[in-house]
Amino acid sequence: MKYALVHEWLTPKATGGSELVVREILKSVDADLYALIDFESTNPQSYLFGRRIGTTFLQHFPLASKGVQKYLPLLPLAIEQLDLRDYDVILSSSHAVAKGVLTRPQQLHICYCHTPMRYAWDLTFDYLNSSAIGRGLPGSITRYLLHRLRQWDVISANRVDYFIANSRHTARRIWRCYRREAQVIYPPVHTERFSFQAQKSDFYLTVSRLVNYKQVTLIVEAFNQLGYPLVVIGDGPQLQALRHLAKPNVQVLGFCPDRVVEEYMAQAKAFVYAACEDFGIALVEAQACGTPVIAYGAGGALETVLDIRKHPDKGTGLFFLDQSPQALMEAVKAFEARATAFSPEQIQLNAAQFAPTVFRDRYLTFLDGCYRDHLSRC
Repeated sequence: MKYALVHEWLTPKATGGSELVVREILKSVDADLYALIDFESTNPQSYLFGRRIGTTFLQHFPLASKGVQKYLPLLPLAIEQLDLRDYDVILSSSHAVAKGVLTRPQQLHICYCHTPMRYAWDLTFDYLNSSAIGRGLPGSITRYLLHRLRQWDVISANRVDYFIANSRHTARRIWRCYRREAQVIYPPVHTERFSFQAQKSDFYLTVSRLVNYKQVTLIVEAFNQLGYPLVVIGDGPQLQALRHLAKPNVQVLGFCPDRVVEEYMAQAKAFVYAACEDFGIALVEAQACGTPVIAYGAGGALETVLDIRKHPDKGTGLFFLDQSPQALMEAVKAFEARATAFSPEQIQLNAAQFAPTVFRDRYLTFLDGCYRDHLSRC
């Protein structure tokens, strides 16, 4: 049995949930690794340092190491150039185009889908409205390219034999975009990295990439009005604007090393999150510290956080139902009234169900079942 594992891009700045899935798969499956670009096998700090990784022609394009999204129209063409004919099983970890590799009828292709391409589907208009290439003649061209990208995305979904989704929310999006069923296997969260701390400090925390759809501006505006202490950790294009917006009770720290993030997570009174995520690893990481969560009640948060108003004995946080400063302010006040009702031990216990060992067991069991089914059909 020869396995190939295909991911979109491997760079030092790509360290999110999809990369954690790749890492855990490689711990359990002896697979050759492929990607559009790879700048991790030459990175001494990476677990992939020195590994042989197959790449595409985009590897040699200018500024590719800073992200290939700038070459978006070429991504489908590039992924189709990977020659995987010698493999029995193709595993893809896809949030853009990895699922679009070309395979033969006798090969088995299992895709772990983190999300259908957000900028082609859910975030199309956010992408167009926030970018200079979304207006005028460039905007018309961009709209056409996104239209063609959606067409390719649907067609390439037919190259997958079995889909895995990282949440029920993502499974619904896979059905809506591709009309394909998906098995839900939650991604691995390295909960053991985080120290449990029952006694909390008097500040709120958010950790996020500082981009528009993460809604960090909403959080800062709410806490500007509340006057409660808030710490913001993360980097991105909105960093300077957020620092300018923040009042003295809000600290915008920018990028922080993992060790510092873990310390703040453990000490925070509550972790605040306002984005609609497909899964939301940061929400589970906070709970691993025994830290309650105040989150926008949509997407993957509904599968990882238990609202204490519905689960008084085992609540791990509470939700607000509208992405507005006013709704968040009301949620924070509701949290303040119930802060002593939360059990840090119960919160940590809820996070344990997303540990890497749980992911590996479920993923390998699913692979085995798919392969047996595939053999029966050949």
